[in-house]
Amino acid sequence: MQSIALPLIQSFYKKRIPESHKGTYGHALLISGNEGRMGAAVIASKACLKSGCGLLTVAIPFTERFILQTILPEAMLIDKKKVIDFSLYSAIGVGPAIGLENDSLNILKRIISSSKNPLVIDADGLTILSKNDEMLSELPPKTILTPHPKEFDRLFGEHSSREERIQTAIEKAKKLDVIIVLKGNETILTNGTETYYNTTGNSGLAKGGSGDALTGIITSFLAQGYTPFNAAILGVYLHGLAADITLQTQSEESLLISDVIDNLGKGFKKIIA
Repeated sequence: MQSIALPLIQSFYKKRIPESHKGTYGHALLISGNEGRMGAAVIASKACLKSGCGLLTVAIPFTERFILQTILPEAMLIDKKKVIDFSLYSAIGVGPAIGLENDSLNILKRIISSSKNPLVIDADGLTILSKNDEMLSELPPKTILTPHPKEFDRLFGEHSSREERIQTAIEKAKKLDVIIVLKGNETILTNGTETYYNTTGNSGLAKGGSGDALTGIITSFLAQGYTPFNAAILGVYLHGLAADITLQTQSEESLLISDVIDNLGKGFKKIIA
């Protein structure tokens, strides 16, 4: 198992091109949020844009649109209950707080059946997969799954230790041709052939919203043209790096994911330096 450290990140990090425009950096689609649960959509969307994608569209319940339009006017909105042309987007992230109702199941089925590009699936999206495990074998190749340990066990069965989960993650990633990001202390990433552990981050991230931000960050890098594995590696590293930088002004107890998102820029500067 290899570590994710700064030299690895710098070996594939893409600097911005002076002559570029918003189209250069991709158009991400996030499907996130539900009635009374729009915080996840706000967090994922802000993290996505702060990570550099050129355009972001967020599919949400339209009754809740004023929340996102007010907090993040840079994001475009569409009604997730309407038919979405997934081919318009460079990358798709789905799951944070979408709920487990039939509407969410149906939209995930439509994405999986019609999208040829890798997806990022998190949170409620993973729970839906765990209840409909036939969908796992239908995922586009190199789709990125980002479970925490409980979500991982719902997907792949109960495990008694971290080591057991890592072994299963390697086996399932290879069998399903997906990338698994097993979140936790020293988050593990595997594509079934290569396996890495992260070296950034702290226990301040052990709070609601952290995974939503990571979904937005990884989706942003996927939209910008990084390979799925590199998008996941860079996303996990930057997420943790920004959290470590946040400890300069916050404690692990007081750290909020909004603080971490605000420090993504400082994280980028450390990578570029």
